[in-house]
Amino acid sequence: MISNGANEVEARTEEPTVWGLDAVQLHDRFWASRGVQVVRQGVPIEIVDDAELFLLCDRRLLTIFRFGHILDILSWEDPDLLTVRLHDQRELGYREHAATDAEGRFLGFERIYGGADRRLGRVAITTDRQIAQAWQNAPDVRTGWQRLRRQIVRQYRAITSVDASVYDGSVDQEKVDFLRHLVRVWKRPDTTVARARRGPGRVWRDEQVQLDPGGQFVGPVWVGAGRELKREDGVVGPAVLWDAPKARPALEDVRWKEIEPVPGQGAPIKPPRQSSTLRIVKRGFDIVFALFALAVTLPLYPLIMLAIWLEDGRPFFFAHTRESMGGREFPCIKFRSMRKDAEQIKLELQKKNRADGPQFFVDDDPRQTRVGRFLRTTNLDEVPQFINVLLGHMSVVGPRPSPRKENQFCPAWRETRLSVRPGVTGLWQIKRSRREGLDFQEWIMYDIEYVERCNLALDVYIIWKTFLLLIRGTKAS
Repeated sequence: MISNGANEVEARTEEPTVWGLDAVQLHDRFWASRGVQVVRQGVPIEIVDDAELFLLCDRRLLTIFRFGHILDILSWEDPDLLTVRLHDQRELGYREHAATDAEGRFLGFERIYGGADRRLGRVAITTDRQIAQAWQNAPDVRTGWQRLRRQIVRQYRAITSVDASVYDGSVDQEKVDFLRHLVRVWKRPDTTVARARRGPGRVWRDEQVQLDPGGQFVGPVWVGAGRELKREDGVVGPAVLWDAPKARPALEDVRWKEIEPVPGQGAPIKPPRQSSTLRIVKRGFDIVFALFALAVTLPLYPLIMLAIWLEDGRPFFFAHTRESMGGREFPCIKFRSMRKDAEQIKLELQKKNRADGPQFFVDDDPRQTRVGRFLRTTNLDEVPQFINVLLGHMSVVGPRPSPRKENQFCPAWRETRLSVRPGVTGLWQIKRSRREGLDFQEWIMYDIEYVERCNLALDVYIIWKTFLLLIRGTKAS
């Protein structure tokens, strides 16, 4: 059974599980907690829309590695496919591990020579669902890599290497070793495992398990369903106490929309506190200004809609999903300025993209209609956003409104940008240089600067500068 939007099949009854999940499924939940869906060659799962990235790998692979360096490459080089070579940190001639029985009791130390199959030491990362599907549908791994090389031209591919721990999911002992590693590094399994509940210390337990407060737990421990631990029972982690076979819970879906991906390693920047007085005054100013702007521009609506209809038919408006304060999504309304087949044309224009990071910008964009080019030059396409201001989605002045996928490319700054409402205009819009290779950096820099300096006087200044840009005929957003 394929779970709805989850990258996993029903747990095999002969394999031990914790919280209803076997080692492979726990691996994929770990990556899902970072907004990454694992797509395995030949495994027929649903590739979800809400994943930020797709990790393409062999069906046997279990791996853990830091994602900060990967995120930097994705942000600045923006490749369609990033191949990652995994250097297994465990390949030291031999390795030792603590052997345990099915109940998690210590049996002794064993020395294992060799490491995981070296053929497992390569994965790929992409943001493109079609690329992920091409990999998934390949008859074997070798054919999968060949298809990716043929489908994606060299200039849109990148390659890097990272230190990683690589395990073979077809070998029982490798799966045990992987889980002991996972227990140590995954601090919040509840992000994608709904049944996981925090226990004492570094213990995570099944929601139906009640632990004796006098029990002794040393180190990280995961306790599965149907387990009973008495006061005299002590557990030394890292350890996994499997689900009791008769109490194994049913497989639950991954709630992708509720996940807050944390692929970056940088510490988040804490947004500055704003006084309640400032928030009230700013909101009142937004409502008054939006009503005035709509009253002035409303007579233009029929003329703009007629021009759009004569050139390219309906629809008149375009609503793109963006994130507002706190990450709440909303439809950002604009007059439609592009052709109906704009998304298909965009794929052909990627090599001309002048913007760095996750954005897209080209000179003389052929996707624009003639009416749309005029609307964007005069900024009239954005006039309907004042409706968003009245509805509380946006502010007149604020950070650039951006979709969720773009926000995930700057996780360390994301919460700061989303601590205020996005703006119809903002500091970035009046100061950006459009210099090639700097647009993404300027976007983040000016948005953070605005949040740090936010006050009514700054808003009035930005509105005035925006007005001057409009008078000069320069696009300000």
